[in-house]
Amino acid sequence: MPSVQGAGRAAGDVGSGSPDGFPVLTDDLGILYGGDYNPEQWDPQVWREDAWLMRAAEVNLVTVGVFSWARYEPAPGVRDFAWLDEVLEVLAAQGVGVDLATPTASPPAWLGRRYPETLPVDVDGVRLVAGSRNHFSPASRVYRDHALAITRDLVSRYAGHPAVRMWHVGNELGQVCYGEESAARFRQWLQGRYRTIEELNHAWGTAVWSQHYASFDEILPPRRTVYHVNPTQALDFRRYSSDLLLDLYREQRDLVRAVDGTRPVTTNLMGFFPLADYWSWAPHLDVVADDSYPDPGDPGSPADAALTGDLMRSLGGGRPWMLMEAAVGAVSWRDHNLPKSPARSRLEALQAVARGADGVCYFQWRASRAGAERFHSAMLPHAGPDTRVHEGVRHLGADLRRLRAAVGTRVPARVVLLFDWESWWAAEEQARPTARLRVLDRLRAWYRPLWDVGVAVDLAAPGSDLSGYDVVLVPQSYLLSEVAAQEIERAARAGAQLVVGPFSGVADGNAQVRPGRFPVLLRDVLGVSGEEWVALPDAGVPLRVGPSFARSTSGDDDAPRATILGELLRSDGAEVLATFATGHLAGLPALTRHVLPDGGGSAWYLGTVPPAALLARVVGAALDASGVAGVLPGLADLPDVEAVRRGELLFVLNHGAAPVTVPVPAPATDLLAGARCRDVVEVPAEGAVVLAADPTESP
Repeated sequence: MPSVQGAGRAAGDVGSGSPDGFPVLTDDLGILYGGDYNPEQWDPQVWREDAWLMRAAEVNLVTVGVFSWARYEPAPGVRDFAWLDEVLEVLAAQGVGVDLATPTASPPAWLGRRYPETLPVDVDGVRLVAGSRNHFSPASRVYRDHALAITRDLVSRYAGHPAVRMWHVGNELGQVCYGEESAARFRQWLQGRYRTIEELNHAWGTAVWSQHYASFDEILPPRRTVYHVNPTQALDFRRYSSDLLLDLYREQRDLVRAVDGTRPVTTNLMGFFPLADYWSWAPHLDVVADDSYPDPGDPGSPADAALTGDLMRSLGGGRPWMLMEAAVGAVSWRDHNLPKSPARSRLEALQAVARGADGVCYFQWRASRAGAERFHSAMLPHAGPDTRVHEGVRHLGADLRRLRAAVGTRVPARVVLLFDWESWWAAEEQARPTARLRVLDRLRAWYRPLWDVGVAVDLAAPGSDLSGYDVVLVPQSYLLSEVAAQEIERAARAGAQLVVGPFSGVADGNAQVRPGRFPVLLRDVLGVSGEEWVALPDAGVPLRVGPSFARSTSGDDDAPRATILGELLRSDGAEVLATFATGHLAGLPALTRHVLPDGGGSAWYLGTVPPAALLARVVGAALDASGVAGVLPGLADLPDVEAVRRGELLFVLNHGAAPVTVPVPAPATDLLAGARCRDVVEVPAEGAVVLAADPTESP
């Protein structure tokens, strides 16, 4: 069977999905709509009621079998698929398609009792027990063999079933194991990456703290130690764990494809999930699918959810993606689970479609009476169909049917944000200048001013071809390869506006600090260099903004303060736009701009964490210099309104508690209300309009 392959990013392979999306599903169904369905929790008479209610709500796809292993295989080698036969027939009779899952996310209890080596071991060396879910080690060959056996029988039985529209491997793959079998696979992975123990010692810097290894056999996962672990060992274990999970996915996916080479295969990702590098996963997914649960209590969640949607679209190279799980109301796993109105649930679904989703699904269809998720909201609540929640579900089904024109279309973007899982992992390892500089915090902060003005954004891994973008934003790329630095510089010298944030270009791929003035590989293009990273006091440090970049009117950043981290910089040709006013860095550059010759763009450098208003000015200046504008004039004055153009449709989403009036760029029809709009349109509180240009009228 396949084993973990070497190191580095996985090579792409050809799946059964279309380069323009997944028309095998959407050509005849329109936007996919539905959710997880767990019929094993209910009597057969309930299945028929569910299928009828699904059809009434215009549900056209449900995920079945995610947690059904114990029902399929109640004892070793026993198979019970008769109940699933009936479920599929009931769903098919109502025109509801099935995303059929391999049940391998939650092994039956007997597997762990008979084969304790299949259970995961935590960082303290404690072997966990069954009784929850995801209780398996992805390194266990015994677990994998049993998983393949049940998957083989499931796929062989249902590959030709007309209700099955799609295959779903596992569920939210994110398990990490520190046990002996995982350690053996880790050593195998390291040998593939480094070839010799001498190369590993060099890469890991084992001369520090007498950590030298004489052979690969001496190496263990980074289990609990008395003090800090080797940062490169920790980084490589994260790489290995991501590759191991991908290998587990591919093992089951390959089995599915061998039997059914037509239907797409995927698994559900989890946004900015910290335990798997989705840039390496994406080429192996026929459909990029995501689970997204924004917090209703977080005022920043609309922008954060938009960023996650842009990530999913970008993982697929701009192709449509699928929202595989969301919550129609409250979740059950936060400490304090605030409710979500049907209007907000609808708005979040429309936001996903606006940002490229061709499918919107929820966890789950019918609320569970028992188990850990008994208080998780569902499309069909405990109280039944005569409820506000289910009325909202039916309303959303009708709305999605009206948006069929969005299917298969793309979201064009001229701005790109660089983000990399490996750099994220390395940048937040122990023993750095400050633990307060968080990669996702910086990414979200840099995204927000773009969201505020309606500028579309792609995300890309460092090293990607950036030639199609007019603005390149690098909030924090701690690890930076020579190839990535060359692509960044090439884009700037070709005319793009480049903006780079602090603590970037610090280390190489082995997480070893690059010697010299930082950021070593970007010094020439930025025209600035540094020599010291400085943690700033809790109160921050005031910044003095020079006259060439000072605001012409008063505002929130009249007295801006730098926080968290500053850098001791000098200008090597760049214009200094702001300096630190006091303290250890007094009088030294905090913000610079280097205008590149011969038709090049400008390269901006922020040597600190600025306040939001100053960061927005920097990003706005880069947009203005490149001629990039938002899709809706005046959006910056409407802080709760989001605007996205997808294909020929303009989505305007109001996340606020009061209606707003927005301009209409050209005569259009709101596809949701069926109303014609000219000059302006009112967007209700927690509501949306989707404007299609009206070809029968002229402005």
